[in-house]
Amino acid sequence: EKFDIVKKWGINTYKCTKQLLSERFGRGSRTVDLELETQIELLRETKRKYESILQLARALTSHLYSLVQTQHALGDAFADLSQKSPELQEEFGYNAETQKLLCKNGETLLGAVNFFVSSINTLVNKTMEDTLMTVKQYETARWDRGTHGGLRGPGGRSLTPGVPGRLEYDAYRTDLEELSMGPRDASAVSRLDAAQSQFQSHKDKYEKLRADVAIKLKFLEENKIKVMHKQLLLFHNAISAYFAGNQQQLEQTLKQFNIKLKTPGTEKPSWLEEQ
Repeated sequence: EKFDIVKKWGINTYKCTKQLLSERFGRGSRTVDLELETQIELLRETKRKYESILQLARALTSHLYSLVQTQHALGDAFADLSQKSPELQEEFGYNAETQKLLCKNGETLLGAVNFFVSSINTLVNKTMEDTLMTVKQYETARWDRGTHGGLRGPGGRSLTPGVPGRLEYDAYRTDLEELSMGPRDASAVSRLDAAQSQFQSHKDKYEKLRADVAIKLKFLEENKIKVMHKQLLLFHNAISAYFAGNQQQLEQTLKQFNIKLKTPGTEKPSWLEEQ
């Protein structure tokens, strides 16, 4: 049994390597689904752009956190001086209250922006990445690393074949085409029948993978639109309310999207420090 596994692994690896080299040197043909590959490339480009948004949003969170911390410290300093400077008590006092209000609004805005960052991170690094893993299986042959013991190949890879992909499909298609152009003696016909059977098996698996990719791309697009519609509305409303100084609208925005802030001082570290 182990010998058969090694034999199948070796034959499959040889065919796939041969196909890959033929493609790279321009001698072999490659199956191309223009519509699907256009969608895949668009997904990769979209992921790169969303990663940029995620990076910038995280930078904004960091800057806002620093601003809130500074306002908090400034408010404390004003309040202290209000108690110790009778001649400027009123002036220091209302400046302390202003910084306190700005700090509160800043924490509320941070809650909204952190929710935005968390949602975009999930979309990019989980949802999109999951779809791209399915794309990877579709595009090329995969050899799973062994997790259940058994035979191992180079680099600790299991000698049990993984999910066949586009490369494996083309390898067996090319093999069938080459045999079809050869002589038709009894031995050749037998090999041709075996190649036809293997090709059909890999074709069925390849088409299933292609269908899986198409479905995932469709669901991903629907999910992306749904998520971004909500998150962009949240981001716009929260930023607009904050810079307009509209505390009521800012708090209403968080309620609208069911975002709950931790009560300051209830636990250490604070919710701000955990982001």
